[in-house]
Amino acid sequence: MKIENITTLGELKKTGYQSKSIKDELRQNLINNIKENRTSFPGVHGYENTVIPELERAILSRHNINLLGLRGQAKTRLARLMLNLLDEYIPVVEGSEINDDPLQPISRFAIELIKEKGDKTPINWLHRSDRFAEKLATPDVTVADIIGDVDPIKAANLKLSYADDRVIHYGMIPRANRCIFVINELPDLQARIQVALFNILQEGDIQIRGFKLRLPLDMQFVFTANPEDYTNRGSIVTPLKDRIGSQILTHYPADIETARTITKQEANLDKNQNELVYVPELARDILEQIVFEARESEFIDAKSGVSARLSITAFQNLISTAERRMLLAEDESTSVRLSDFLGVIPAITGKVELVYEGEQEGAAKVAQNLIGSAVKSLFTEFFPEIEKLKKQDQVTPYDAVLSWFFNQENGFELLDNLRNKEYYNLLDVITPLDDLLGEFQPKLSKEDSYLVKEFVLWALSEYKQLNKNRFTEGIQFKDLYSSFIQGL
Repeated sequence: MKIENITTLGELKKTGYQSKSIKDELRQNLINNIKENRTSFPGVHGYENTVIPELERAILSRHNINLLGLRGQAKTRLARLMLNLLDEYIPVVEGSEINDDPLQPISRFAIELIKEKGDKTPINWLHRSDRFAEKLATPDVTVADIIGDVDPIKAANLKLSYADDRVIHYGMIPRANRCIFVINELPDLQARIQVALFNILQEGDIQIRGFKLRLPLDMQFVFTANPEDYTNRGSIVTPLKDRIGSQILTHYPADIETARTITKQEANLDKNQNELVYVPELARDILEQIVFEARESEFIDAKSGVSARLSITAFQNLISTAERRMLLAEDESTSVRLSDFLGVIPAITGKVELVYEGEQEGAAKVAQNLIGSAVKSLFTEFFPEIEKLKKQDQVTPYDAVLSWFFNQENGFELLDNLRNKEYYNLLDVITPLDDLLGEFQPKLSKEDSYLVKEFVLWALSEYKQLNKNRFTEGIQFKDLYSSFIQGL
């Protein structure tokens, strides 16, 4: 019989439906996925051998879970993806505030309704997408918000005394019975509110205003917390930690390839941006390397973390910078340039917490340094290392390029909004760059080669072989000693 045709308790009993707890649902459906080699947490990358196995073990153990990690580590996403492990539909008593199971009712309303109507008790079907509740822990959260309280208006309207449990107004947790309930940033929850969760986690019941009320709630709790919060804003009280079955540590992507996959998946670009703006692979690597540099930077607070959202928003800014340039130059399409990376600075400055030294340096300057450090870190993967000091008469692969700049009295200027043709012609003037790319990167496509030419110039400036100066309309590259020699 189809679900939509089962509308009463009697019809449900005839199907042989068996009630099971939400933790048993999650466990059984996870077992089925593992047996059939199906992914239970699609779209989560970099956790295949770390977080996901621990999460699956916690689900198999029927544990409530605490996901502990810095911001932007997909903690809430993991909790939301657990919905996929629930049965598609479950039956509930029609009109129940707390999703009563028709075969195992727990509220006074459902018990009395079934007693009155028996097998004719009406039922509804709740889809798994509606079985997720989420609460951000903030200092103003009260016990009444999450557990419940006595409602004087209900008492007056129904002409009930305060001794009658029908005057109770249920909070978020009872209303999420038979659901996954997520409390984000748990340490921010006041200690007295955390204490109110003890009974729910251990005995599965709630207490409201001294009522002798036992509601054996059936719930899967998932908590998220940031290690920084333990010292900066609050802590998880020890008895509550003791009642949480599994604490799972999350982490940032361990390599650039994983980070690129996440950024590409989450960037959500406009169709025109995908079609009209070409992104060389090197540009994607530089973007992710910026985030890796930020996590190691002495100017950025490591305890606060550098969210994966930084690379996502920075990538969106990078594409938009190239798109805007394309529109201003009236080109039909374009490719990302290294100078476009200056357009990601607003995405960086808004996503990092600076330490005192970083504040002194300035957020924009720190962001520019991160871009330069990313270029420097990746350079040796494509070209020989640039030595800061070389012996007399020692020949290096970069001598011809540096000699070319030595002979340019006014330096070499690369404007931000050049048309594609002007940009290509300008870089083609530096002929030693073609020889360098031909020797060390012979398989580069023409479209990628111009970004790599810029990449070499930026790297030479990072290694103190060229001067790079930013001015209003672009960047100037100049020989390191030419100004001094000309002065003499």
